[in-house]
Amino acid sequence: MSNGNDNLAMQRIAKLVDENSFMEIGSLVTARSTDFDLTSTDTPSDGVVTGHGLIDGNLVFVYSQDAGVLGGTIGEMHAKKIACVYDMAMKMGAPIIGLIDCAGMRLQESVDALEAVGMLYAKQVSASGVIPQISAVFGNCGGGMAVVPALSDFTFAETEKSRLYVNSPNAIPGNSVEKCDTASAKFQSSEAGVVDGIGTEDEILAQIRELITILPANNSQAGCIDDCTDDLNRACESLDTMKGDPRYVLSEIADDHAFVETKSDYAKDMVTGFIKLNGMTIGAVANATELYDEEGKKVETFDAVLSARGCNKAADFVAFCDAFEIPVVSFTNVAGFKACMCAEKNLAKALARLTYAFSNATVPKVNVIVDKAYGSAYAIMNSKALGADIVYAWPDSKVGMMDAQMAAKIMYADASADEIAKKAAEYDKLQGNIETAARRGYVDRIVAPVDTRKYLVAAFEMLFTKNVEQPYKKHGAK
Repeated sequence: MSNGNDNLAMQRIAKLVDENSFMEIGSLVTARSTDFDLTSTDTPSDGVVTGHGLIDGNLVFVYSQDAGVLGGTIGEMHAKKIACVYDMAMKMGAPIIGLIDCAGMRLQESVDALEAVGMLYAKQVSASGVIPQISAVFGNCGGGMAVVPALSDFTFAETEKSRLYVNSPNAIPGNSVEKCDTASAKFQSSEAGVVDGIGTEDEILAQIRELITILPANNSQAGCIDDCTDDLNRACESLDTMKGDPRYVLSEIADDHAFVETKSDYAKDMVTGFIKLNGMTIGAVANATELYDEEGKKVETFDAVLSARGCNKAADFVAFCDAFEIPVVSFTNVAGFKACMCAEKNLAKALARLTYAFSNATVPKVNVIVDKAYGSAYAIMNSKALGADIVYAWPDSKVGMMDAQMAAKIMYADASADEIAKKAAEYDKLQGNIETAARRGYVDRIVAPVDTRKYLVAAFEMLFTKNVEQPYKKHGAK
């Protein structure tokens, strides 16, 4: 081993992978540069431990930076070791996990260090959509190094010690660490949306292990399927009373009630994550209007609208699922768009990204309308028009241009209150009723909430062999 088993880099790997499964690669590599007294500095493994191991029997490749060697800075040989492990991961079609604790680029190596970081970026871009990339920040990750977790598919950050930033908080005009710690795990998780999950070191490593077991190893594996021991026809009680919090709904319908949420602290009005149905990994996207804590108490409420942050969060998630052949289920409960100055600056582009992501995805797509489905927002949320293969709806849901009362007020602006109420009832019956949408073929079946699980299992079983040929293009423009 490079530096003994007592350094943090090796300890983290040992806790991440199955016991005695890690095999180190490049343990004898040291810094090649001799400038600025580097020859007098001991650089075991050039500050990064690389190799492969198993997580629950699944092959993974790992690199773990050692802050005890030149601060874990990236130099030429440091980056070449990571590049080598990326090449092996690509050849073997296995996920790669980066455990980051880095003081940035190595000043003593100057342009060699810059070239090294550029090489690392290129490897990540090449691997994107081919193998899952997971990063975990345990110490410093600043400047250009912040691009590495941002290029990863999933990123985690240690609550207390991680520092993830492009510019340090004190370098931002008008800001300071005391005013707003933009480098903290909490900020990067809830405000920047870079981080999927935060916690202690052990909690993060456990989350990574859980994620590896639910993801396919690569994009040619045709999703991820395990044996299912749960009842495929299991009734899911009380879904309709908790439809505002899709975290509860997804946990109820999933095999063994297991829901793995991504970016849980960011854009809480949009929920994304993974479940299994009949052993098959499914990506889930859902509108949220309520958030309950572990004790069942309502702690937050949200409008039933699409926000810019929520759209971007969902678009990135759907694109990942499509790249790795993971089917997508959406739960629609939306009545419009968020209306505020901040949202208006980014909303149109974000809506376009989500529209593109759903429409462009060729994986099996199922939509469940659980409450409101109004206007263009409904069309964007994986509607039949955008290519959903199957659309289910709960009996009390509404599909239409807008709320019936609002529609009546617009169409009959000068009418009396009684006339407006009469026209609203008429509009609701003719245009807002879920049966109207079903008669026109926009909804395939109206299902009772209690039966949602068994219908979704049947839908994705039927769609398992779906194959779509798209027109040739280098890539989309969005």
